[in-house]
Amino acid sequence: MSSSEPSQADESQAIREATFRRLIQVVMVLLVLAVSLFASVGRLDWIAGWAYLGLYVGMIVATGLVIERDLIAERARMGEGTKDWDRVLGSLSIFLVTPGALIVAGLDERFGWSQFPTMVQVVAAGFVILGSALSVWAMASNRFFSGTVRIQTDRGHTVVDAGPYGFVRHPGYLAWCISAPAIPLMLGSLWALIPSLLGLCALVLRTSLEDGTLRQELPGYEDYARRVCYRLLPGVW
Repeated sequence: MSSSEPSQADESQAIREATFRRLIQVVMVLLVLAVSLFASVGRLDWIAGWAYLGLYVGMIVATGLVIERDLIAERARMGEGTKDWDRVLGSLSIFLVTPGALIVAGLDERFGWSQFPTMVQVVAAGFVILGSALSVWAMASNRFFSGTVRIQTDRGHTVVDAGPYGFVRHPGYLAWCISAPAIPLMLGSLWALIPSLLGLCALVLRTSLEDGTLRQELPGYEDYARRVCYRLLPGVW
């Protein structure tokens, strides 16, 4: 091994540092979500808001238990080769769904714009759990489940067809499609559906662009796309 090549100890140290950065990022995101919810509603005794935060924390814990540490490190950074359009669409879709929709939901709860039966909120919470579970399954099945769109040549990027990838090519985005409209309903807000659905529009565009990128730049993806016909919604698209 030449002196220019990183040693296993150096790689392990880099992964530990990136994992720590990811932990800090998650804590900061959690704080942003909490502030978005409770500053907009103007009080702390909002059960639906706490329930959403609890589900979010549960998903983060489950993710940390099942994915590999090098994937945690990958998701902690804006990796080299990230597409410029993804920097815009990725940030826009995430902002509109969270914290955008959460702020609107908090204001809705505060001023009583929407009235929801409790059962609707409970059912919606079930869909949030379903979407979260699909997201965790996708990350557990795909060690290249990066937070940005890039070909991970530095990590030996290859096509993954295990788990949910045997049914749809972008199950992580499908998970967002399930959760994003369910979050406002779980929080009891019709108005919060507006930013959430706008975020989904950005996500659909991102899915199309990412799929095109993978077809052009990732060896074997074109054959995979022929076997798994649907990008986002099984039986539809």
